[in-house]
Amino acid sequence: MEMTPLTPQAVTILEKRYLKKDARGQVVETPKEMFWRVAKNIAEAERFYEDETSPEELSEIFFQMMASLDFLPNSPCLMNAGRDLQQLAACFVLPVEDSLDSIFETVKQTALIHQSGGGMGFSFSHLRPKDDRVQSTGGMASGPISFMRVFNMATDVIKQGGTRRGANMGVLRVDHPDIIEFINVKKSLKEMENFNLSVGITKAFMEALVKDDEYDLINPRTKQPTRRWKAKEVLDTIVNAAWETGDPGVLFLDRINEANPTPKLGEIESTNPCGEVPLLSYEPCVLGSINLLKMLKEKNGKWEVDFEKIKKTVRHAVWFLDHVIDMNQYPLPQISQMAKGNRKIGLGVMGLAHFLIRLGIPYHSQKALEVVKGIMSFIQYQAGEQSNELAEKRGVFPYFRNSLYDKEGGMRVRNATLTSIAPTGTLSLLGNCSSGIEPLFGIQYTRKALEDTEFEMVDPLFIEMGEKKGFLNQDTLKSLSEGASLQELPQIPEEVKELFITAFEIPPVWHIKIQAAFQEYTDNAVSKTINFPRGSAKEEVREAFLMAYQERCKGITIYRSGSKPDQVLTCGTKQVC
Repeated sequence: MEMTPLTPQAVTILEKRYLKKDARGQVVETPKEMFWRVAKNIAEAERFYEDETSPEELSEIFFQMMASLDFLPNSPCLMNAGRDLQQLAACFVLPVEDSLDSIFETVKQTALIHQSGGGMGFSFSHLRPKDDRVQSTGGMASGPISFMRVFNMATDVIKQGGTRRGANMGVLRVDHPDIIEFINVKKSLKEMENFNLSVGITKAFMEALVKDDEYDLINPRTKQPTRRWKAKEVLDTIVNAAWETGDPGVLFLDRINEANPTPKLGEIESTNPCGEVPLLSYEPCVLGSINLLKMLKEKNGKWEVDFEKIKKTVRHAVWFLDHVIDMNQYPLPQISQMAKGNRKIGLGVMGLAHFLIRLGIPYHSQKALEVVKGIMSFIQYQAGEQSNELAEKRGVFPYFRNSLYDKEGGMRVRNATLTSIAPTGTLSLLGNCSSGIEPLFGIQYTRKALEDTEFEMVDPLFIEMGEKKGFLNQDTLKSLSEGASLQELPQIPEEVKELFITAFEIPPVWHIKIQAAFQEYTDNAVSKTINFPRGSAKEEVREAFLMAYQERCKGITIYRSGSKPDQVLTCGTKQVC
């Protein structure tokens, strides 16, 4: 079976982190062997069931899907499937309860999970506030932020099994008495370097905001109000911090829990580190992404969507991810129980910007929104059909009873959730496509990968189109490398400028509209950065937070260029970013 050729960057990444190495650290596996290792391992789950397909047949399907770069599972699956570790999930949520025993048990569990290559999400909302009474000692509590520092330090000292750096999501409810300290904690550059932060926004807070009113702050130990605060002032504090540092983002807890498929098992209070999977305590996320750039076909010199290929790829991908749940070696028994009880998966997409460029559709257009809704609704439907077929053969997920599906005329499914939109940072480098559902960051830019590697990137579709239309020359590339915006270059045709518009040139409102369009047809959530140029006003950030809620997003992360000293993506000095 043939493989799609990999770029030099993809090969470098695979050799550094994904491929097997011997005791001396020498690579002893080719990319093709890696895909076969993963395909054969995941197909082995077929032996647990009495279906018509043999593991051998299925491994060929899985291999072809990955080797063609049509679909890639999350990084731990590529790294660990068929190896001793066999930890295949990208991330987990663990509970943090209000006792030293619980807190330090979770710290220990976190260390084990980081070591195995997983990211973590936590809600610290159950911890009593700073200076609250500690009955056992008569002393004063140090509050959630002090304990977050312990988690941050634990992450620092664990090098994730030599494969991935530890990432965490820390959530605190907006009605926690220590919320202001939480909002501002990352204003100090050395604080919480291993954490993304999100404020858990409640319905009561949003209602108070609309009425320009106050809302209650509640001590989680006593469940009693401690004081009232003006909702507008708290939002202003969030906006100021996000404008200054990129943190915190916000999670809309009411939106998230409206879509919680198993409400009887508990309330969802946190997400994975990038926010695309809201999870109950002890749930893992098993993710994979379809490369939209590969879901096109050329007809009479024009590109069009290949729906037949999408259908086939989605169905095989759901089958693959459902098998990952069975083949995963979970780091804790509680995680194994929740994973196999709900069988949640998160199938998403990458390469959206390139997909739209090939179709001749500007990212910031009404046509793009229509296409996004059409594609994602189709993916969601096909994923549901495949999950239903698996349920008919193998049974619904064990915690199906009392779930949102368990109703008259409800769909019988194998998986409590099916879709998520992940950021696909490294996967998109492997797949040679734009990342996740983000617009292009730049035409020529520097990309950091794996903490210690930098790549000079030139957009492959820009080169392809430039050669075809005759506007690509050394002067153009030199101008771009010095940081010129495409919009400034007179030799570039207007329609090309429209198609190759970059993240900071797109008004934030369009970023949010794209996120909301995907969210409409996504079970879990959508990871999307709302980019703001360096000179953006705080009021624009405030409007973005409110618009995200109105558009029924489950959360929002904003990033104003230059607000973090250590950017993953950078372009030249003159450019708008």
